[in-house]
Amino acid sequence: MAAALAFALAVVPAMAQAKAGGGSSMGSRGARTYSPNVAKPIERSITPPPAMAPAAPPVYQPAPPQPQAAPLAPPGRQGFFQRHPFVGGLLGGFAGAGLGALLFGGHLFGGGFGGILSLILQIAIVVFLARWAIGFFRRRPAVGTVPAAAGYRPSGPLVGIPSSAVGTTGVLPPFELSAADLSTFERLLIDIQAAWSRGDAAALHRLTTPEIAGYMEEQLRENGQKGLQNRVEQVHLLKGDIVETWREGGMDYATVSLKWSAADYMLRAGGTELVSGDPNHPSETAEVWTLVRHLNGPWQLSAIQQI
Repeated sequence: MAAALAFALAVVPAMAQAKAGGGSSMGSRGARTYSPNVAKPIERSITPPPAMAPAAPPVYQPAPPQPQAAPLAPPGRQGFFQRHPFVGGLLGGFAGAGLGALLFGGHLFGGGFGGILSLILQIAIVVFLARWAIGFFRRRPAVGTVPAAAGYRPSGPLVGIPSSAVGTTGVLPPFELSAADLSTFERLLIDIQAAWSRGDAAALHRLTTPEIAGYMEEQLRENGQKGLQNRVEQVHLLKGDIVETWREGGMDYATVSLKWSAADYMLRAGGTELVSGDPNHPSETAEVWTLVRHLNGPWQLSAIQQI
């Protein structure tokens, strides 16, 4: 129990909320609240995270050509009667009839040897007519077909892309910050840290959005419950860079990267006992702030991100 108590006392300063915002990434940046930038992502915000992105719409493309059946192996060379079984059957019938007439004395186009000669002549005529008919129908194109052009290969139907499938991206145009805007940002940095050090909730509500002011008030209460008071003094802006600006819904947004120094230290409630930090040796801090203004209203802090 003694060891646990000693550990708790040792980590109290580390668990306290140091400087305005407590070193966390919080607030709202409009439509870009969860968009990546040079800082850590927003961890706490009243802006709901974007819903899971919907599945991408299907891409309309021409249907792929249907696979063709593999060609069969070429058959072996066939005789005339194999290639034309009807003609072969017809000639076989004539030959059988003539042979029967010769053996049994019947008459087919005559009798005896003359009947056989007549049969051979008729067979020759039938063969000639059959070959002519087969050649004629082979050369005739099938009904409804069109001769294929040289090099043409049929493909699937072409389907156009409907206009509803073409997405549009909302553009949030940037704008130029004036020298007065940059001076206002530096003044806000100093004034917010001073209001935080005093525990001045009214000043925080004037300098920040209601969301940020609510978070800072919560952090001040946590420090008070621990019997601690954070002081951030001697604030000096060392470097400021504009990250991005945009307009959205009648609001101007500006995200800036700030590097500043301050004497950041923790006192026991009442301001008599130093718990952590050094009031005589400032330390450096780098954060990304997003500020917002409505129309021509004053700039307010709307988000803090750590680097």
